[in-house]
Amino acid sequence: MNDTVALVTGAARGIGLATAKLFHGEGRRVVMLDADGPELELAASALPGAMAVTCDISRPQEVAQTVDKITQTMGRLDILVNNAGIADFGPMADTDFARWRRVMDVNLDGVFLMSQACLPLLSRQGGAIVNIASISGLRASTLRIAYGTSKAAVIHLTKQQAAELGELGIRANCVCPGPVNTKLALAVHSPEIRAAYHDAIPLNRYGSEQEIAEVIAFLASEKASYVTGQVVAADGGFESTGVGLPALRATTPRDI
Repeated sequence: MNDTVALVTGAARGIGLATAKLFHGEGRRVVMLDADGPELELAASALPGAMAVTCDISRPQEVAQTVDKITQTMGRLDILVNNAGIADFGPMADTDFARWRRVMDVNLDGVFLMSQACLPLLSRQGGAIVNIASISGLRASTLRIAYGTSKAAVIHLTKQQAAELGELGIRANCVCPGPVNTKLALAVHSPEIRAAYHDAIPLNRYGSEQEIAEVIAFLASEKASYVTGQVVAADGGFESTGVGLPALRATTPRDI
């Protein structure tokens, strides 16, 4: 597997970094992208041989220059993980157009730009695109007018990619994480919020970055060679329960 190249955006921290570490552990050559240069360099320093490139994926010129650099350095690309995104939560009334556009620029346009720029490399031998959306793209929630819409669009973009790129030997799938124990979540989710999530999630806990990375790595691997156009909610069952009735969860099946 040492010949294969995996590119992960938003790789300086969180799910992106966990995914890059997993690919590196599999023996793949890893390219790590992030807009936060210093944090990216620090993260990449722990992965010998990893290539770190500072890039704002919402800027077409930066994306083009970055992919040119990858082409010259690596010569091929087998896996593209479009993980980079921004989490911007707020009510519709407080979301001005500039705020809306910034979320779309990164979360949606960035996925399109990276995928398009990487097509020549991916199509040489076939490959896999894994886009990271969110449970917020599958079910609506408060304060996610821009974020949730951007992630719903990523889900459909994935299906469009699968429909168009299959004949090039390129698979495209989407992972929708539910609540995950990232540093951001630990910092902003109050005990009350965490308890509410636990009540609504059948597995009764947050996921880990590693657990999401495992799903991404599977979809990118040859083990999923006949899987394309799929949306996988890695969410502990959160999406499957809809609004849910937490009180019923305490009732044993024989008592229902």
